[in-house]
Amino acid sequence: MESRRKFLTQLGTVIGLMSGAGWWHRLSAQSVRMHPLSIPGLDAGGERVRVATVGMGIMGFQDTHSVVKVPGVELVGVADLYDGRLRRAKEVFGDRIITTRDYRELIARNDVDAVMIATADLWHNTVAIDALKAGKAVYCEKPMVQHLDQGAGVISAQQQTGHPLQVGSQRVSSVLYAQAKKLYEAGEIGELNLVRAYIDRHDALGAWQYSIPPDASPQTIDFDTFLKDTPKVPFDPVRFFRWRNYRAYGTGIPGDLFVHLLSGLHFITGAYGPERIFATGELSYWKDGRDVPDLMVAVMDYPARSGHHPAFRVMLEVNFADGSGGGSATRLIGTEGVIEITDRTCTLRRQPLPEAPGYGGWDSFGTFPEDVQQAFVAAYDRQYPPQTRIAPPAEEIVFTAPDGYDDHQAHVQHFIDAVRGKVSVVEDAVFGFRAAAPALACNLSYEQQKPVRWDAERMQVMA
Repeated sequence: MESRRKFLTQLGTVIGLMSGAGWWHRLSAQSVRMHPLSIPGLDAGGERVRVATVGMGIMGFQDTHSVVKVPGVELVGVADLYDGRLRRAKEVFGDRIITTRDYRELIARNDVDAVMIATADLWHNTVAIDALKAGKAVYCEKPMVQHLDQGAGVISAQQQTGHPLQVGSQRVSSVLYAQAKKLYEAGEIGELNLVRAYIDRHDALGAWQYSIPPDASPQTIDFDTFLKDTPKVPFDPVRFFRWRNYRAYGTGIPGDLFVHLLSGLHFITGAYGPERIFATGELSYWKDGRDVPDLMVAVMDYPARSGHHPAFRVMLEVNFADGSGGGSATRLIGTEGVIEITDRTCTLRRQPLPEAPGYGGWDSFGTFPEDVQQAFVAAYDRQYPPQTRIAPPAEEIVFTAPDGYDDHQAHVQHFIDAVRGKVSVVEDAVFGFRAAAPALACNLSYEQQKPVRWDAERMQVMA
């Protein structure tokens, strides 16, 4: 690499002496290097941890599948308001587990050490606080709360009880995001100034049109309990199984997906959150009775945090009707390079600029009279010696996740290690709320059609 860089430097010097103009970008031959990442060693076991899951929907089953893979973990029981899911849990995890519609029966048991919470969003704070007060460790799916005024209650319960609480946004346990954090902290992209992040989809299931079982009825579903303190409505299986489509029960695109993007960003940069949030969106395609947008974009202004990052801007996007086929990425853009994280890669791209600005090409230089051009070149040559006109070659380093790597499994493993007292949780109540709050503020901004001012340090809306 050094000999190649020396060659390009020498070549650039020759051409620079010949032209002095905008030649440097043509020399930026790109070097691409691939680096497979390794999976951190997993704990071989330890004291037994007995868990229960509350909410056996899509994430409830995924969380339960993941937690029972951790050595030494025993599933005691599950709770759900649909009888069919309780029967399915026994089919998958064995007849010996306890099943109930009432989560309070599980958290009251002495043989339950930890609770996995994967209910609809409107129940997150209630179940989390009840479980903490009952002496349980808590793994709570994101967003930690449904509304901005609920964060303080969960934080207080976690701090007062001292029991572990980890929010279920797995990017903070990903080897890809850990690598991105190393690159960022090493200053590989210079000064961060902009973040662009998106999660786009192009299918019905990705747009929350989940399957509804044919036996759904008031007899098989405790719909009244599901509604909690929201307005009472007649039994509606669509609202129950597709609750993400309704603001009464879910948090829309921001709470489902923006919070993932923000969790990863905060983990990498050490940011507490933005001070100004503006979001807009529309219901453009999935007009199925939902009352939340299927397309949303947001802009956030992050103030400087000493020792962690300068002031920067964030642009978030989610589109459920992306005709290109969908995809996701987070790009941290700095003055000297870019870090881009996708589902399977973390890529560092560097394209340094030379000190000399260059002239000619798409420039005003050609509009000067000839004698003025000559004077300009003479002054330019005096100010910028040849070595200042040379840009190092562009670089691209791609870090790849190991085959079969699952960051969700790593996140659940970390939670169990925290329950055993071996590590601290990576996404506690404060971190979880600081990631959730700007996302929830996007809903507020969208509804009010104006920016929201947020105090990330104090975790409260500013007047």
